[in-house]
Amino acid sequence: MTFDDARSRKRATWAWALWDWAEQPFPTIMQTFIFPVYLAGAVAAVGTDSDSLLGITTGIAGVIVALMAPVFGRRSDESGKRKFWLMVNTYILVAIMIAAFFVQPKPEFLLFGLVLYGLGSIVQESAFINYYAMLRQVSTPSSIGKVSGYAWGLGYAGGIILLCISLFGFILPGTVFGLALGESLPVRITFLFSAVWFALFSIPLFRRVPEIEPKENRKNESLWDSYIKLWGQLQSLRRQAPDTFKFLISSAIYRDGLAGVFTFGAVLGTLAFGFSQTEVILFGIAANIVAGIGAAVGGRLDDKLGSRAVIIGSLIGLIIAGSAVFAFAGFGVITYWIGGLALCLFVGPAQAASRTFVSRFTPVGREGEVFGLYQTTGRAVSFLSGFMWAGSITIASMLFNLESATIFGIIGIIVILVVGLVLLLRVNPNPSVAYSK
Repeated sequence: MTFDDARSRKRATWAWALWDWAEQPFPTIMQTFIFPVYLAGAVAAVGTDSDSLLGITTGIAGVIVALMAPVFGRRSDESGKRKFWLMVNTYILVAIMIAAFFVQPKPEFLLFGLVLYGLGSIVQESAFINYYAMLRQVSTPSSIGKVSGYAWGLGYAGGIILLCISLFGFILPGTVFGLALGESLPVRITFLFSAVWFALFSIPLFRRVPEIEPKENRKNESLWDSYIKLWGQLQSLRRQAPDTFKFLISSAIYRDGLAGVFTFGAVLGTLAFGFSQTEVILFGIAANIVAGIGAAVGGRLDDKLGSRAVIIGSLIGLIIAGSAVFAFAGFGVITYWIGGLALCLFVGPAQAASRTFVSRFTPVGREGEVFGLYQTTGRAVSFLSGFMWAGSITIASMLFNLESATIFGIIGIIVILVVGLVLLLRVNPNPSVAYSK
């Protein structure tokens, strides 16, 4: 993989970053603010435990990702097909969003919707393996943090625009640009719009970022052989890059806490602070603005202070902000707006710096493999935030005989973040692994 000149590299860098913008419909529309709310509210029959069904679906998807991610990442390293597999995953996600349009607001469509939700989660995580592995291809040792942070910030900017168009162009007035529609078509057309967005803005990466070269003397191997070799490579990674290995473990914990902030943020706003669907989307717009700013600033600090320092600072900020939301919940919605946005401010840099840390200190030629492990370790403990959230609420309800104990769920998320922080403090901030342009 080579670039003809500095201009070609710059174009490739921005094309790579634009994919973060392009894929935003999936986390923003399909996984957080609209599609799961649509499934739980309009599609599921009254009395259906839709929240639990979404959780079970997410758990099953997590197990599948945990099993396949490291092998798929390693195989893409060896075959020289990172971009190819990213393209395949991208257009499968586009197809899933198109299929979501056909999920009608009737109970018999709930299973279909849940399958799409779970399949989308699997494919998106697979896409991230190859996308993250490309970071070194489009950056230099001195710019890698900035590139990662800006890409994440660009993604949040895309989320802002998507939510604005969805709310003011489709959902808020109950019409689609002035055309009255029934059968939840305003929401469903949002899924089609998201598919077009993703397909269109992903094109620059596939045109501008070159494919990597396949490894020499590579032999074809079965999937089973890949798992056998994976075990040996885990052992060699622990010897060759022990702090990268330890970081994978610590980040698995705190990244699940970061995921919990977004996964349960809308639920917290609705049940604990009485936000309507419109108010939740408005909060989502503000959250993406704040998180994007945090990611961009964090990227700059990453190159100056180091990835580990940015992550530690962000986790401390998250713990303080989350504690404040719990402690001052009695003040009402102002607490959610201030504390919730403070949480989002620190989520962005923590996510971006985590990706950068792995990329900085991964042994050369093993990027896809290690990012596969990065996705796998995160998914391997993806049950933590759900169980800790639900467990904290259940225990509080039993101990204090509360009719609604949703606010106690945030305590479970804080505990996860604290554990992840403690483990991260044991990781060397400057592991000695060679970097190759």
